Amino acid sequence: MPLPHLDAAGHPRPQLIRDPDWRDLGGSWRFAHDDEDRGRADRWMDPATSAPFTGTVTVPYPPESAASGVADTAFHPVLWYRRTIDVARPTAGRRLLLHFGAVDHRAEVWLNGRLVGRHEGGHTGFTCDLTDAVDRDGEQILVVRAEDQPLDATQPRGKQDWRRDPHVIWYHRTSGIWQPVWLEEVPAEHIALLRWTPEVAHARVRCRLRLGHWPQRPLTVTVRLTRGERVLAEQRTLIEGQETEFDVAVPALRHGQDLDDLLWRPERPQLVDAVVELRDAAEDTPVDRATSYLGLRDIGWDDGVFLLNHKPYFLRFALQQGYWPASHLSASAEELRRDVELAKEIGLNGLRIHQKVEDPRFLYWADRLGLLLWEEMPSAYAFGARTVERVVAEWTEAVSRDLSHPSIVAWVPINESWSVPNPALVPAQRHFMDALYHLTKALDPSRPAVSNDGWEISAADIWGVHDYTQHANVLRERYGHASLRQGELAEQWPGAKRLTLDGVRHQGQPVVLSEFGGATFEPAEGAEWFGYDTVATKEDFAKRLADLVTAAVDSGLAGYCYTQFTDTEQETNGLLTPDRQPKIPLAELRDILTRPRA
Repeated sequence: MPLPHLDAAGHPRPQLIRDPDWRDLGGSWRFAHDDEDRGRADRWMDPATSAPFTGTVTVPYPPESAASGVADTAFHPVLWYRRTIDVARPTAGRRLLLHFGAVDHRAEVWLNGRLVGRHEGGHTGFTCDLTDAVDRDGEQILVVRAEDQPLDATQPRGKQDWRRDPHVIWYHRTSGIWQPVWLEEVPAEHIALLRWTPEVAHARVRCRLRLGHWPQRPLTVTVRLTRGERVLAEQRTLIEGQETEFDVAVPALRHGQDLDDLLWRPERPQLVDAVVELRDAAEDTPVDRATSYLGLRDIGWDDGVFLLNHKPYFLRFALQQGYWPASHLSASAEELRRDVELAKEIGLNGLRIHQKVEDPRFLYWADRLGLLLWEEMPSAYAFGARTVERVVAEWTEAVSRDLSHPSIVAWVPINESWSVPNPALVPAQRHFMDALYHLTKALDPSRPAVSNDGWEISAADIWGVHDYTQHANVLRERYGHASLRQGELAEQWPGAKRLTLDGVRHQGQPVVLSEFGGATFEPAEGAEWFGYDTVATKEDFAKRLADLVTAAVDSGLAGYCYTQFTDTEQETNGLLTPDRQPKIPLAELRDILTRPRA
């Protein structure tokens, strides 16, 4: 019988699986642009109003992409989707839920003309309860309106361009539905949220559980953790409210000389399977049951060193845009898995996911195959109250959604002062940066957080530095001195911005070269391209890469992150081509990226 975590492959919510018979609603939907925003007034959500839906789109690919079948990259701020679903009315005590992985940016959902849900935030998911809108057995009309204003600089957008055509380091947009849409029937009293936080040093796992609504009777929850045939823990807890948090003791973690078979790390990504059962406390009858998984590992930092399971661990990362030529930010389950495999094949132990909250299916493969990740909030570009409100709301959802994944080892709410262009001069902007750091630590104190990666460092558990010098000797001078581990930077201004803001003091944080490199092959004449330098041949590319990586590895740094994993549109400075082919022989690339420290 397969282990529960193996059944998670391909599931859109891999850490909370209730029933293998979930129904994927991907595929062909009716579709319409609404450039004049007339759809609401003209009642496009009504089941009888089908005339406007003259086109088709393949969900979950954004309509700007070729994979969607639409491939229209012009400004279309309002999009409408419609399809028929065939369902039966749930029986008494059951609910029918509709889940969206992500809809960029603002979504409204109707079933049979009845509004069943709203959500704002283009990079996190939401759920609609369809039960009361299913007025018969058989065909139902599902309609989605998505609004994504391309010129709104207060909207978190990441690398999506606000111009008509991509320029410099920004790409074609990803609007509307771009992650899986799926149906699930659940008990009325059901587990809606399940989160795990391992505390290896204390031989326990913290479980956070939320029900779909406030319980009408006392319930119990039983958690059973196993590794293969070995039972690690079994514990029952009384639930009296909608949300509960409790510690599960894992006695095997107390054996300090016998941890390797249990601890998760990239070289041996052990996963622990979890079965969670909800029962009536009085009658001891089953109410709900879900399978999940987790990884037992601790993340730390001290004395300028990144720690994994309380041991120094050097980070060998690349910057990952999470972008595909035919589907933009969206991808198939197979493509997501392949990127994790490729990162490991070329010798990396991690990826810094850049300006994107990645699909949970990608996180699953990073968990299962063993790849460290930094998760980063897609930035807005204009500072103000609306930006603060939007980023705080969406980042809270992202951290809360993903904190159970062992692969994620750092949170980055802001990159390179995007959305806060003057934190040294405008106190409100620095307050916002620092507030995001403290919000992140309140949501998840178990991982390092970086309020602003790249420069103008303020509150941070890792000092991330972006330095695109193309000279290895300069990297050695800046980061090769022993005092770097004590936070003594050779210079405050390696680029256009100062590295640390006033009053920032080193307290043992690791210094990571979190963006560097960025060379591109000599582009074709007249081609639109972007890179930090050009090289003419594969041999030149290999030498440049080897020189820079060697300088980073032999420095006092705690790790590096090369820019970037793949070429992405006109940003052609990847280790791989857009179709994921290594630019130099894979074995040579791996030898460079895994070069041992001196």
